[in-house]
Amino acid sequence: QVQLVESGGGWVQAGGSLRLSCAANGLTLSNTVMGWFRQAPGKEREFVAARWSSGYTRSADSVKGRFTISRDNAKNTVYLQMMNLQPEDTAVYYCAADTTGRGGPYNYWGQGTQVTVSS
Repeated sequence: QVQLVESGGGWVQAGGSLRLSCAANGLTLSNTVMGWFRQAPGKEREFVAARWSSGYTRSADSVKGRFTISRDNAKNTVYLQMMNLQPEDTAVYYCAADTTGRGGPYNYWGQGTQVTVSS
């Protein structure tokens, strides 16, 4: 049974940093695209960043230069390092896995972790 478990969310002041982790239980990360998404109150869920097993990454324009996605296949864990956080980054952040390796649609999702950035 596949289970994605996010951790590392919390409260931070603007300009601060957080690192989110996603433990992928029951899933082998090779050939799997791992992504991060977020959903702010009253808004639709949006793409944040993704990383292929090859090392190729993609990220949303709104987070480029501030957020970095990485993965440790040996630990079956994906990370999202977030720097210079701003109030508009406040959202529930979700980890997702695409086991087809195509970069979408994602077929497994975590339950999310809240990130709150105060001004």
